Amino acid sequence: MTTDHTGTGTASPSLAELEQRASAHRDRPAYGHDALISCDRLVRIFTTDGVEVQALQGLDLLVEEGELMALVGASGSGKSTLMNILAGLDEPTAGAARVAGYDLLTMGSKERLRYRREAVAFVWQQTARNLLPYLTAAQNVALPMQLRGRGPLRRAKKAERARELLDLLGIGDCHDRRPEQMSGGQQQRVAIAVALANEPKVLLADEPTGELDSHTGEQIFAAFRTANEELGTTVVIVTHDQTVASEVRRTVAIRDGRTSTEVLRRTHVDAATGQESLVSREYAMLDRAGRLQLPVEYTQSLGMRDRVMLELEEDHIQIWPDDQER
Repeated sequence: MTTDHTGTGTASPSLAELEQRASAHRDRPAYGHDALISCDRLVRIFTTDGVEVQALQGLDLLVEEGELMALVGASGSGKSTLMNILAGLDEPTAGAARVAGYDLLTMGSKERLRYRREAVAFVWQQTARNLLPYLTAAQNVALPMQLRGRGPLRRAKKAERARELLDLLGIGDCHDRRPEQMSGGQQQRVAIAVALANEPKVLLADEPTGELDSHTGEQIFAAFRTANEELGTTVVIVTHDQTVASEVRRTVAIRDGRTSTEVLRRTHVDAATGQESLVSREYAMLDRAGRLQLPVEYTQSLGMRDRVMLELEEDHIQIWPDDQER
């Protein structure tokens, strides 16, 4: 029998009960076995002038096929490093990372090129990096199909797909315009069409609304939602834009090179009235070593630092500041 901080006696789980729970966990499938994106204890170390910097420090992340989600975090948290690894633009130092069946740690140069052309697509924040200035919108969209290098579509089919994608994203009128003849928002939607040209499994975007006003940013997010809902493309967006972060059903926060918390938003239907509402709930992320990052605002409000007191209850764990009298 243990006593909690309120003075109430509660029965702790027996050794037999704990062993039974552990046995049940051993029978679970391997980590991320069916996820489209699976990062397991991912590490990325950069060395500059003899100084090592750990941009990722054992990061875990699972993304299911068909998700539309956001990654958030302060500058230097590791989110851009993660995106570059998922895009095939950088290689992890250690850990495991798989995307759409590709092992990102063991890919050779030819397989990495095929991965970047067929499995994953990337939209940069800077519109100038996404489009060739001397090509029209339709020509920009058709270019990835020409570069794919195997099973080429006929010219008419490429042109038809380019037009379909531009129409789908609401920029059909930009078909024959070059980037300089389009607004920033139109350019970014053309960039999304370019990214979708080869039907990638995953579409990654790094701060795609960062250079745009709020109204145009909403149009860009609507284009990502269309790609997700109409084409079934899995979309992962790195953003500081709280409007974008609050519009997706799942927002994962990265802190100090690890996933720290995530917010899940679910539709709740009132049984009595039938009225729908969106309910948000925040979760802390537990890595495979049992490490837990508590939200900074929680620990600061209770003065938690260095160490905390723990109590295992039948169906939860209680955490108190170290100086809490019990």
